[in-house]
Amino acid sequence: MTALKNFGRKVDLNGHMKRVRSSLSTAADDLAQGFFDITHSSFALLGLLVAFALITLTARPDLRHAGELELMTWLQGRKEASVGFTEPSAIDRATASNPKELPSAQAAVAFWLSKKYSVAPEPLSVLVAQAFEIGQKAKLDPTLILAIMAIESGFNPFAQSPVGAQGLMQVMTKIHHDKYENFGGLLAAFDPVTNLRVGVKVLQECIARAGSIEGGLKYYVGAANLESDGGYANKVMAEHARLRAVATGNRQPPSSRFVSAPRPARAIPAALPADPAQRGNPDQTPEKVALLGE
Repeated sequence: MTALKNFGRKVDLNGHMKRVRSSLSTAADDLAQGFFDITHSSFALLGLLVAFALITLTARPDLRHAGELELMTWLQGRKEASVGFTEPSAIDRATASNPKELPSAQAAVAFWLSKKYSVAPEPLSVLVAQAFEIGQKAKLDPTLILAIMAIESGFNPFAQSPVGAQGLMQVMTKIHHDKYENFGGLLAAFDPVTNLRVGVKVLQECIARAGSIEGGLKYYVGAANLESDGGYANKVMAEHARLRAVATGNRQPPSSRFVSAPRPARAIPAALPADPAQRGNPDQTPEKVALLGE
């Protein structure tokens, strides 16, 4: 009798264990199915959000730009936090390029100027390329533009004369302030490429007013109303001839070390009107002359 009771208890226990296992299995299946449903729905929702975001960014470039900027700022902050400092945009700020990537004529000019004026060929490469590009648009020989830079500043972008001419092409910044407005203001005079562009614009106006390159150079240096320009035009034209020869493949030995051409002692750069009768007019001050102020 006791054995029978024990057998009955074992049967009940086994049945109970089976029911427990069945319940656990059912719960596990329900949990798995629920997780799958939630995950499936989440991925579907995430897909919709991504699609909506892509459509929005495509339709709103300003939002895309702001998002990219925010992401780059966050990534930069993470990098600064890990290494202590970073300068990811330094290479973008550098006015330099590989001279070997220039066309042969431009590369020859860059290396020749580098040797003569003791300036690294990499920044000169940018200036040479810009001079050729701008010269073509302005219908000016690029080697003339480079010759003016050479004589005016020796390719020193921070040069300043006693009368206030600044930068590579020694532009009178305060007189030509209007020409710097599109570049952010007067301090752009010390950006090499900006100074080059503004200098070419001034040179164009000087040549147009004088009717010749030599006469325009006299205006450019501020000697339009003086008997002599101190040899400035001759120095520019001589350097221009040497650079043209280099650009066409003719070897030219660099001459003696650079010495900047002095401006005439009484020069007011290209400011006085050509007509002597107008020189006493108070409205014809350097800042108000049409050539320089318009």
